[in-house]
Amino acid sequence: MLSRLRDYFLLLLGALVQALSMVLFYIPGKLAAGGVSGTAQIIHNYVPLPIGMMVLGMNIPLFLLGWRFLGGRRFLGRTIVATVAYTTLLDALTFVVPKEGLTPDPVLNALYGGVIGGIGVGLVFRGQGTSGGTDILARLLGQWRGIPVSQSYLITDAGVVLVAGLAFSWELALYALVALYVSGLATEATLEGAGVVRTATIITTQPQAVAGKILNEMQRGVTMWPGTGMYSGQEQKILFCAVTRAELSQLKAIIHEADPKAFVVIGQAHEALGEGFKPLKQ
Repeated sequence: MLSRLRDYFLLLLGALVQALSMVLFYIPGKLAAGGVSGTAQIIHNYVPLPIGMMVLGMNIPLFLLGWRFLGGRRFLGRTIVATVAYTTLLDALTFVVPKEGLTPDPVLNALYGGVIGGIGVGLVFRGQGTSGGTDILARLLGQWRGIPVSQSYLITDAGVVLVAGLAFSWELALYALVALYVSGLATEATLEGAGVVRTATIITTQPQAVAGKILNEMQRGVTMWPGTGMYSGQEQKILFCAVTRAELSQLKAIIHEADPKAFVVIGQAHEALGEGFKPLKQ
């Protein structure tokens, strides 16, 4: 129950943040948001229909795709909540927010619109839903082809931005592309978290000493597997562990103290789940 309430809170918060990015930056700056929202902006430039209402209408066929491929009734329920909230807030906020937005600067509109809009999309995704439109297509591409979210948005939204170049101007279309790219990065960062976990692969002749210090002084788990040096032909032990970014300096000092001749490769992990890090949840 608490998990479901949390999800719906994220859906509604994400919808609000997305709507704010539209009315504060995209719409007054005439930057096409891409996808269904961008298409509605282009139509609105010629036919003065409410953008939110048009977005809701164009989402109906995409709902059917989501029902079929992205989770059936559960997906559709959450997506309808997020989409209705987004479109309603979008039209309502146009009566509250000044039509000129916050700034006439297209660079600021592109950057802030992209970041805020991307955060909104990421919050909706974290609530196990989408706000419709190309959110659905992006998730389908990720599911079918393993394409990252940021690339999915570029693929599905590029055509809309090109048409927007004809409707508004090619200069504004270029700024819109920047906004789309920034939005994709912000979506990934919000959805998947910042890369703050570091991994260490340690090749050492003193595996027990190195592992013992990591276990005792850092309270971090260590995994060991056998390896063979292809140049020397000698059998060696390989250790693997994950630590936070703040613990990296301590890890290096421990390894140097236990085996100054160890060979260490430090990597950045996207996410660490399990004991000592975030819990593994469905």
